[in-house]
Amino acid sequence: MLDYTTPEYLPSSEELPCSDDTPVDNELQNLIPNLLKATLALIWQVRWDWFFGVDMGIYDRTGQIRRTPIIPDGFLSIGVPRRKNDPKGRLSYVLLEENNIPPILVLEVVSQTYGGEYDSKMTAYARLAVLYYVIYNPNDYKRDNHEPLEVYRLENGEYLRQFGEPVWMPEIGLGIGRGEGLHEGWQREWLYWFDEQGNRFLTPEELAEQESIRAEQESIRAEQERQQRVLAEQEAAQMQALLQRYREQFGELPE
Repeated sequence: MLDYTTPEYLPSSEELPCSDDTPVDNELQNLIPNLLKATLALIWQVRWDWFFGVDMGIYDRTGQIRRTPIIPDGFLSIGVPRRKNDPKGRLSYVLLEENNIPPILVLEVVSQTYGGEYDSKMTAYARLAVLYYVIYNPNDYKRDNHEPLEVYRLENGEYLRQFGEPVWMPEIGLGIGRGEGLHEGWQREWLYWFDEQGNRFLTPEELAEQESIRAEQESIRAEQERQQRVLAEQEAAQMQALLQRYREQFGELPE
């Protein structure tokens, strides 16, 4: 019989819980990481070496979260398959099944109930060797004596705050920062991806709106061109009719 308590045995993702079933405090904890994920799917649509998880358990090979996962609001891993050869997809993120590649970025959206984002979770992510730790605290940052958005980079086992916004992350090739926008009918501040020059990448909704405007403008231009052709044809027909009447009365025009 297998002893599940020995270090030699590590359950597979099929055997491990995929979630702790703890409900999120507010919808932003789902909306924000899912917006980043959807936008990234556009930016990196031709790449298949990355995975973005939302509210998914991460299992380390050893340590405190070996059997109990840590579940960030969102995380990005690079160097892993975007899709697994499994109809169910990933049930959780087990490092042993991902060539021991930890997430390169983890996102926590601080809720009304403080969840250790600035201490215990920071320690756990450092132990996992997560390079970038992003904490978004739009509503309670004053309560916690922090800024609305803080990005940390792991250096020599400790997280160091990265200043400026957006924060450029060269290992990822993207920046992250805040911006005002409309998402799912909600006009507010969101987190977005940025390029190295600080230009914000458009979201799927914004691209669709942009395409809709472009298509409408193209339709208007095509209609204007059609009307101009019709008008030109009418003017040419009128001129031809006048010329025909002149010929009937006076003959051909003198050369």
